[in-house]
Amino acid sequence: MSEQPADEQAPNAEQAKYWNEVAGPKWVALDAAINGQIEPLGIQAMERVGVKPGDSVLDVGCGCGHTTHELGRRVGDGGAVLGLDLSEPMLELARGAGSKNVEFRVGDVQSEDLGEELYDRIFSRFGVMFFADPAAAFANLRRALRPAGRMVFICWQEIGKNPWMAVPGAAVAPLVEMPPRPSPHAPGPFAFADAERVKGILEESGFSKVEYEGLEHSLAIGQGMSREELVNFSLQMGPAGAAMREADENLRGQLRAAVD
Repeated sequence: MSEQPADEQAPNAEQAKYWNEVAGPKWVALDAAINGQIEPLGIQAMERVGVKPGDSVLDVGCGCGHTTHELGRRVGDGGAVLGLDLSEPMLELARGAGSKNVEFRVGDVQSEDLGEELYDRIFSRFGVMFFADPAAAFANLRRALRPAGRMVFICWQEIGKNPWMAVPGAAVAPLVEMPPRPSPHAPGPFAFADAERVKGILEESGFSKVEYEGLEHSLAIGQGMSREELVNFSLQMGPAGAAMREADENLRGQLRAAVD
């Protein structure tokens, strides 16, 4: 499927543009490294929600499809999994694996018609922090979940607890004018760092028995990479990545040296 331009009038147009034009191609190029880093956390979340053979599952913000295909393996031939994401480049990679009980679709959870009471489980691995209107998105998800269904998602805690992203950003900060720090609740990786706020959004959206658990694990960053490859990988994530996008070639060399 060819890449579609982002609809500038869509509710999440800014994020759609970013994930199709900037982040999506980057994640495709770094797919193996990124998935290797976060896969154990996604598996842990799947275990928590209890996906069973025969279940119908929605994978929100499925990206390059690793979680969707794993969910498809778990539900078996009697089940079905839909992977939903804004990023066509990432979905194009996801479709290449060809699981027969898995489907992928471009869509925004805030406005997509997800149907009513279709899913036994809703899952997301770091895919729910980018909604412009999280209450609308989760209300839509709640309508799509069956009465006895369950939802689980995993999201990042605050950036200070994620040195793999914070340390490169701190290293390049003295060399470049960093972009203004966004509101802590603005769409982005750390938008759901405040667990009590997220609990309130979920309850407002119709979810009950909301629980959260703090997971703190060591992550394997750039596993199998050379030192140079690891530096380049670190410079494509978070604040350091934003600095690199704005830098000329001379400054990029200085930023690489600072992170090395």
